[in-house]
Amino acid sequence: MMVEFVYGLLESIGFAHPLHPALTHIPMGLVMGAVIFRVAAIVSPMKYLSKTGYHCAVVGLLGVPPTAILGWMDWQYRYGGEWEFLIGLKIVLALVLFLILSLIVVVDDPDTPRIDVRSALYFLAVLSAVGLGFSGGELIYG
Repeated sequence: MMVEFVYGLLESIGFAHPLHPALTHIPMGLVMGAVIFRVAAIVSPMKYLSKTGYHCAVVGLLGVPPTAILGWMDWQYRYGGEWEFLIGLKIVLALVLFLILSLIVVVDDPDTPRIDVRSALYFLAVLSAVGLGFSGGELIYG
């Protein structure tokens, strides 16, 4: 199987670590940044910061699929694909995060930041990211 080949190749050069954790910082950090910039744009006169938040959401969205794929690969290789509640929760939350970020990319108007449904999407994205991080921590550290 391709998963065993990839991990076997990496282990042959001395890299025996899971791959997923390294990529998690991309979507997670960008989602947090998106919210921070959105809030800053709403509460300050620097409305242009909303565009930065929007761009964080776009790049965060691009980071979700590779992060999820590597999570799936780690799960298959390190846990034999054994099903448990936290794995299911992470799959659902990853899909939710992907959907929310997709909605932000499609419906947001970063030129006019205000407290509205579009801004609420940013907060839902960060809640999904927090849930993903918490459930991942529980999965690994108990």
